[in-house]
Amino acid sequence: MPEPNSAARGTAVAILSFRIAYGVGLLLAPKRLAGNRWLGAGAGEPAAEVALRGLGAREVGLHGLALAGLLRGLPVRPLLGASIAGDLSDIASTAISREGLPDGSAAATAAVAGGSALLTAAVAVLIGE
Repeated sequence: MPEPNSAARGTAVAILSFRIAYGVGLLLAPKRLAGNRWLGAGAGEPAAEVALRGLGAREVGLHGLALAGLLRGLPVRPLLGASIAGDLSDIASTAISREGLPDGSAAATAAVAGGSALLTAAVAVLIGE
């Protein structure tokens, strides 16, 4: 596999690191990160915090593995594909449950998770595997 150029690699590292940081945030403070336009007051409920922490673990795990692989020159596209699938499932899940969520939640989730999926796809293109 050819090595990505340093600018592409730096961009990929930054995007993956941001996603890891987001995951850590969900693990440590799920209500703070998800209690705004996404889930509203329900984000502080214990059952919601379980799911949000699970999402945080997904973010840390997938993107941590992808970052470690990238830094070692290993193929990471399967991990990036799994990340994109997770983002798309977040959009679908929110859309299905939108009636119990704050106004605009489904659209905001589509924008944020969709943007995350696009950034992750950009990483896959940048690294050129």
